[in-house]
Amino acid sequence: MNKELEANSNLSHYRIVSKIGAGGMGEVYKAHDSRLDREVAIKMLPSEMLSDEDRLRRFEQEAKATSALNHPNILTVYDIGEHNGSPFIVAELLEGEELRERLDGGAIPLRKVTDYAQQIVSGLSAAHEKGIVHRDLKPENLFVTKDERVKILDFGLAKLRESSTNIHGSEDATRRAMTDPGVVMGTVGYMSPEQVRGSLTDHRSDIFSFGLILYEMITGRRAFQEESLAETMSAIVKEEPPEMTESNPNISPSLERIVRRCLEKKPDRRFQSTADLGFALESLSAPTISSGANMTVAVSAIGPETDKSPWKARIPWIAAGLLALMLISFGAWVSLRPAPAAPPFVSLDVAAPAGWTTRPTSALSPDGSRLAFTAEQEKGKAHLWLRILATGETQMVADSEGAVGPFWSPDGAEIAYFTNDRLRAINLATGRTRVICDVTGQRKAGTWNSSGVIVFATEGGVPLKRVNADGRSLPSDLPQKEGYRPFFLPDGRHFLFGHSQVGGISVGNLESAEIKEIRADGAEPKYSDGYLFFNSPDGLKAQAFNPASFKLSGEPIKIAEICCLNTYVGTNFSVAANGLIAFRRQIVEQREIAWYSRDGTRTAVGEPGLWNNPLFSPDDSTIALGRDGDIWLFDAARGTGRMFASGKPTSAFSPMWKSDGSAVSFLRVSVGWVEKPLNGGPERTVIELKGQVTQMISDGRALGFRIRDGNRDIFIRSSNGEETYFAQSPGNETQPALSPDERWLAYAYSENSGNDKIIFIEAFPNGGQKIRISGDIGGVQPRWRRDGRELYFVAPDGSLMAVTVEETGGVLKVGTPKALFKTMIEAGGGIGTRASYDATRDGSRFFVTEQKKDPGADTQPVTVLVNWQSIVTKR
Repeated sequence: MNKELEANSNLSHYRIVSKIGAGGMGEVYKAHDSRLDREVAIKMLPSEMLSDEDRLRRFEQEAKATSALNHPNILTVYDIGEHNGSPFIVAELLEGEELRERLDGGAIPLRKVTDYAQQIVSGLSAAHEKGIVHRDLKPENLFVTKDERVKILDFGLAKLRESSTNIHGSEDATRRAMTDPGVVMGTVGYMSPEQVRGSLTDHRSDIFSFGLILYEMITGRRAFQEESLAETMSAIVKEEPPEMTESNPNISPSLERIVRRCLEKKPDRRFQSTADLGFALESLSAPTISSGANMTVAVSAIGPETDKSPWKARIPWIAAGLLALMLISFGAWVSLRPAPAAPPFVSLDVAAPAGWTTRPTSALSPDGSRLAFTAEQEKGKAHLWLRILATGETQMVADSEGAVGPFWSPDGAEIAYFTNDRLRAINLATGRTRVICDVTGQRKAGTWNSSGVIVFATEGGVPLKRVNADGRSLPSDLPQKEGYRPFFLPDGRHFLFGHSQVGGISVGNLESAEIKEIRADGAEPKYSDGYLFFNSPDGLKAQAFNPASFKLSGEPIKIAEICCLNTYVGTNFSVAANGLIAFRRQIVEQREIAWYSRDGTRTAVGEPGLWNNPLFSPDDSTIALGRDGDIWLFDAARGTGRMFASGKPTSAFSPMWKSDGSAVSFLRVSVGWVEKPLNGGPERTVIELKGQVTQMISDGRALGFRIRDGNRDIFIRSSNGEETYFAQSPGNETQPALSPDERWLAYAYSENSGNDKIIFIEAFPNGGQKIRISGDIGGVQPRWRRDGRELYFVAPDGSLMAVTVEETGGVLKVGTPKALFKTMIEAGGGIGTRASYDATRDGSRFFVTEQKKDPGADTQPVTVLVNWQSIVTKR
């Protein structure tokens, strides 16, 4: 990261004087040019932005666009350069204020309005003649100097077009813009309708934005400023701004017509060039016949009216006839007019401030006007940020280091969030934060009702808790076994919640232990405006839902691809009452499958995918493994694979072979442990269950682990559903792996819920001898060789470790762990909580599923969908 440039430091022949400010596109400094003895402004892109291709392109775009222009109403660029790998722009130093500061004081005198307008259009016309469209014209990008000269700033979103004498040239001649059609760029309150829709734009979009600025200069208020982002965008597309004479009765009809023409919804009806617009503005100051003189001439031409005129007697009849004709015409217009266009469906990306990276958790305010999101500068140092969507203003929330899981009070006055094992809330009006209660756990999420009750989750698989928002009472468990990401329904008494890893949606009740199940293939539920929203292996979906009867109707509607991970948890999203949805797309690192020999020789096979939980058949001929929620069989000799069991209707994980190799059993979400024969017969349910099951025991029992009383314990479940627990302790026992003779159980142990795990082996099923295997290095994902003579595990650095095992007289003897080779296996354990590898019977070869790093996985912005309901109307 570049250090902030200090006063009196040098940048080439420029001496830094002081820092002026910073924004999303760089830091600005006042400097002295020693060669030409003048004061300049230097705008530098921080080095941490160099990996952000979009910001780098936009910075370069600004340099190219502005340096191509030389006009008194456009900021002059003197030089460009590079310092320690970071590009910078040297421009003239302006003294004065932004037009926004002038407008904050209300309407501008009409004489000044005309003067400023002509200067802005003059600068725009020069840019358009060079083939440059600004695309983000707004008062913040217009600077009024002390001598009343207007300068156009910030061409960071400028669109470059091939210079042409034909200003209406084909869009095919346009160089590739910074964004693609369908993606909104600009500032919402000053966008043209085509920008709101994400359509192709040209110079006429700048004319619309100019019209909005001209309107605001005249009236002292914005033309389109509704209560929420969605309503503002809808108004730009569908509505007309209020009459200007309501705010400024002195406006001339000619100036009003110019504004109205600039603000035509269709580009073809606006001024077709800034040259024409400039001519119209200049004509305002030309001498003309007054409106009173025109009226006098008109009356004289008609002639004086006398009492003998026959027209006077006919006026009532003429008026009645005209009124009838108007009524008939109005009725025909009402019946024949086309239905109003549906609000546009658009997608906005909310990026973190410069130098910050967004994290997965975000929350829309109840009215959809604001977005709370978390972002960090370095790992584990996340803070809470607040974005006003209509204006783009962003602020960090004080006292929010380590913030996760933000959620709003029902009135939008406060934001609650978790940090440093506490649940806090900040009052946005006063800026004061308060502690509500202490909280422990990793996967924290909450919801807040109008009665001041907060329900929150601390960890997948544990009971939800509740607390008063004022913190007067301690949290208490709610009467249900487990819950994840709760969400209050409109009555404030019932709440939705999901189940970790295995899917499923339930409805809880603050006043009773009654739990109602909702049959939806999803998790992480939310409710808004008659729809239930949920994550599913196929994406983010919505389905019509009655919050009183808890009944779904119709078919689920896919709203967005939120991630490529075919599971139910991990992608946080939020909804608002005005048709907004916000989420952070999760780029899941794909996995490669590969063979390893004991000496580390690696051979990649197949194509990358979400491979997981491989397991050899008894004869080593076939590997069963998961892929994207399906079960696949991979031929070890031929290197080919085929899908064996579909992930429909619900996803499938953790395949296990029947001892004779005739069938494969696996965990099917929301169903239980099922078995399917290789000869193509139907599936049959072996055990109905929920929880982290990892293995079937030969006598039909299931082995797994779950969170119980705040810690993870290994359980054994019989076919009739009875459970007994193994290896209970104040710590956490996970990832159980049973030896082939079912006499010894290997598992990972940790004192907390983190990744600092130790491998133990313990006598099974009644306990007894217990041996620490991984020594001081730690480890995860234990796996037995199928002859029981070796145990493997993954060290924290990804090395696959081997330990010899020998039983003599009921006593187990183990060797010293030895590293075989290094892998890219996930350190925390694979999907389905089983190992990401398996060994052949003799331990000579290993079949491994490894991470394939995606460099964009940690840099995704928060995506906001506006008017998602338009998807429904199209179906």
